[in-house]
Parts: sequence; structure tokens; C-alpha cells
Amino acid sequence: MNDTVKVGIIGCGKIADAHAAAIALIPDAKIVAACDQEILMAKQFAERFGILRYCQDVKDLFEANKPDVVHITAPPHTHFDLGRSSLKAGCHVYIEKPFTLNSSEATELLCLAEKTQLKITVGTDEQFSHVAETMRALIERGYLGGAPVHMEASYGYDLGDIRYAQAFLDNKDHWLRQLPGQLLHNIISHGIARIAEYLHDGPIQVVTHGSTSNFLKKLGEKQLVDELRTIIIDSQGTTAYFTFTTQMRPILKEFRVFGPKNGLVLNQDHHTLLRLRGKDYKSYLNNLIPLNDFAKQYRRNMLNNIRLFWKQDFRPKSGLKRLIELFYQSFTNQQPLPISYREILDTVKIMDDIFAQLATQATHG
Repeated sequence: MNDTVKVGIIGCGKIADAHAAAIALIPDAKIVAACDQEILMAKQFAERFGILRYCQDVKDLFEANKPDVVHITAPPHTHFDLGRSSLKAGCHVYIEKPFTLNSSEATELLCLAEKTQLKITVGTDEQFSHVAETMRALIERGYLGGAPVHMEASYGYDLGDIRYAQAFLDNKDHWLRQLPGQLLHNIISHGIARIAEYLHDGPIQVVTHGSTSNFLKKLGEKQLVDELRTIIIDSQGTTAYFTFTTQMRPILKEFRVFGPKNGLVLNQDHHTLLRLRGKDYKSYLNNLIPLNDFAKQYRRNMLNNIRLFWKQDFRPKSGLKRLIELFYQSFTNQQPLPISYREILDTVKIMDDIFAQLATQATHG
């Protein structure tokens, strides 16, 4: 990037801090203004990150500061209106996950981006961690032996902190409860997006089951779904399982992908990537050689994590910086978008289907 990219932030809550920290690490990018409906939130955010201007009205953000790109880090129910306003104001748009509340909104935003010749993306940044990018490169180089045949994404979420859970359990008007998918809506796009990346064009079948855990029931909650099991099948017969859980231990953020020859296993929490050899060894060697191979792979993963730590590039949100960089390059250097519009829309459509089925299950008891 040659000219400085002028960035506007809309929504100055916790996730905006991560965005500001990531943008500060990107050369030729600068936050020129922050905006929040609560002016004190915008003020304290601007002061903490050395931002000269802040405002309460998005019109002021657009007209007075003229950002090149806007990061929408406000609650999900605001994403569509803010995204549309930003595009109409001539700004590229980065929207935190979930992209929109439904596929109708997503389709309209993506069409508007194409019409205005502006770029838009969604913040499923875990797809751009170091190990995720290594996995993507291996798949592109043909390690699987062809297109993925089957995928398994697990996304664990810790509700063990009662104080956090009580924030939305005790407040029936909490914004999280107003989302079509409630708790799930704000979280599962990370895991669904991993699967959507490798699906084919065409119709997608979704079969899902959800339930309320005993943990939540003991707290008096009977409506929020926090245990989800989903089967996904695309037009070419590629299958996937998606698991969201607050109760499984250990807590896993894991993605497994299997091809015609080999497989890969990514663990987001440990930042590890394992190569699974498709061929068995003969006789008892199959009980010995693979174990040694896994031990060596884990050691290489550990040494690589140490190297990244030493280079000060081993951050919990390293994928966020990388995604932002790639997105900025898509409109400054005309590079490909980091996340295709097909992937964004498929992720939202799958979530639509999940929430529709959960609503039907709730109605029928």
C-alpha cells in the first residue's frame, strides 16, 4: 500500500479494541475517526488509541472524515443498515461476524458492493491464523489428493464464567436474545465459515439438532440453545459435520478436512496442524511409525510457535491483522478478496437454515 488507508471505526466496544490494535501494526493504515451511539464510548476509545476525532452520528463520520474503509464493530442487528450506509457513502466495508442477520440482508449488501464497485468482507478472522493459512496452502498444493470429501468443524465455547453468562441470562432484553439464532448467532459463523470455504456452488442441504444444556437449565434458562449438531451436504456430495458446544471438554476449536488421499487436522487453540497420511503401514508398523510421525509433527508445531513468539507474531488475534491486511490489499492493489462473496453468502444461508430448523423444533416441543 502506497497511500495511507484512512479507517473509520463504527462501534467502540471490546472487539473494536482488537481491530484498533491490529490496524496499528499495518503500515500505511490509520484510524481517522471513531463513532458510537454512546459518545462517551467513542471518546474513551479515541483517547486510548490516539484517534483525533470521534462522533456519535455515522453521517459525521462519513462527511467530516471521509474514510476509505469502515470497520463495523457494532452489535449484529446493526450490521445491515450500517453496511449499506457505508457503501452508499463510498467506503469499503469490513463487517464483524456475523455478517448480517439473514441471507436476504447479505445478498443486498453484496449486490450493493458490486454495484458501487466497492469491496466488503466479514470478520471470520480465525480462517487467517498462521496454521489456517498453512492448511489452506497445503490444500491448494494438492496435499489432500483432490477436493475435500468430508469436513468436521468443532467450536467449543466456555460458559463456565457464570458472571458472563448472567449478563444475558438475567436480561431478557439483551441484544443477543433478539438475534434469530440468539447465542449461536453471535458465535457459530467462525466454524461454519471454515466449512463454507470448501463447499461447491449450488444448493446446500442442512440437517440440525439443538438443545439447552443442563448447565443452563440449572441457571433457570430454558430457551437458549447452546448445544448444536449439524450435517451439511453440498451439490457435489461433499459432506461436513459441525458441532457447537458449551459443555464438551476439552474445549475444542478444531477443523478436520479429508480428501481422496490424505487429511489435515487444525487445532486453533493450540495452533497446531497435523498431516494425516492416507495409506496404512503393514502389520505392527501401523502401530508404531504413525505415532513417531505425530510426535515429530507436534514438536515441529511447538518449535514454529516458539519462533512466532520470538518474532512477536504469536498473538491471540493474529488472524485479524492478516485478514485486515489482505482486505486492504484487495482495494489498494487490486488483489483478490480474502473471503469470496460465495463463501460469505453460503455461511449466512447455512445459519439461516439452522435457525429455521431450531425454531421449528422449539415449536413442536
